[in-house]
Amino acid sequence: MFKFLNFSSKDIGIDLGTANILVTVKGKGIILNEPSVVAIDNNTGEIVATGIEAKEMLGRTPENIRAVRPLQDGVIADFSATELLLKNIISKVCTMYNAGKPRIVVGIPSGITEVEERAVEEAAIQAGAKEVYLIEEPMAAAIGANLDVSAPSGSIVVDIGGGTTEVAVISLGGIVISNSLRIAGDELDQDIVNFVKRELNVAIGDTTAEQLKIQIGCATPLMTELSMEVRGRDLNNGLPINITVTSTQIQKAIENSLNEIMDIVKVTLEKTPPELASDIMEKGIVLTGGGALIRNLDKLLSEKTRMPVYVAEDPLDCVVKGTGKTLEDLEKLKRVLVNSRKR
Repeated sequence: MFKFLNFSSKDIGIDLGTANILVTVKGKGIILNEPSVVAIDNNTGEIVATGIEAKEMLGRTPENIRAVRPLQDGVIADFSATELLLKNIISKVCTMYNAGKPRIVVGIPSGITEVEERAVEEAAIQAGAKEVYLIEEPMAAAIGANLDVSAPSGSIVVDIGGGTTEVAVISLGGIVISNSLRIAGDELDQDIVNFVKRELNVAIGDTTAEQLKIQIGCATPLMTELSMEVRGRDLNNGLPINITVTSTQIQKAIENSLNEIMDIVKVTLEKTPPELASDIMEKGIVLTGGGALIRNLDKLLSEKTRMPVYVAEDPLDCVVKGTGKTLEDLEKLKRVLVNSRKR
């Protein structure tokens, strides 16, 4: 549990991700990392739980409570739930750290609409923010990965999150060209669920599939094959069963989705202006997001694009770190923001 601390900074950065919501406070680092899930009482409209506690309620709630993931496939699927979640998070942080009326930078999916942008902004204002700035996740990820986004040269970031894969070419503080694909971590989990059902005749849940992806997932065959034992339901008799799944099987399960990600990167590179393409050839492609942790994904992308590929340091945290760095140097980085609002 966080202690109540008094500090002079009023700056908060938020990664409003499909899978997780992360919060950074200036001078304190990342102080919150929870699943983007909220449980709401249908009768009162009040929040029952958020984060891990709410995630455990998914599929298990009584009629008067709904547990939802308000962001799906990189867009806001439930306005009211997103607002409630954002207000709850900001209020919690402000109370814990005596932040008063903070300045806030929120990392948002690049695919959301202006209406959704205003919804995020309003939620932050109503939660007590003095100033609200919005930044697209690929830009925030690039800043968090220590790329010089203000330089007059091209950089490319591939951010593989929970709901979407975002590919963006960045130069002079702006996104020159970008593409978004609704295939990312969640889709890979579903690929694994379907593969195990189809090939092994066993039903497993999304959580088990995610564990398989993290523990033994790979984009190309490994020199030493990994394996993991999991429990599922035998579709022949409906009884629980333990099975062993190998890294080769997981690679086959996610192969098609990874190829689609490779294709969207290549399409983005093909549309990149020649001057920036030469910069990218020299600097390489930077991978961020949870998907960047899949073994040999950098190797596969390098083979497909014939370019050097690097996994960012702490790829899961790049977006939230980028929001924090933006606040630290707001005047220099103001041009990277989608918009701003003061109260």
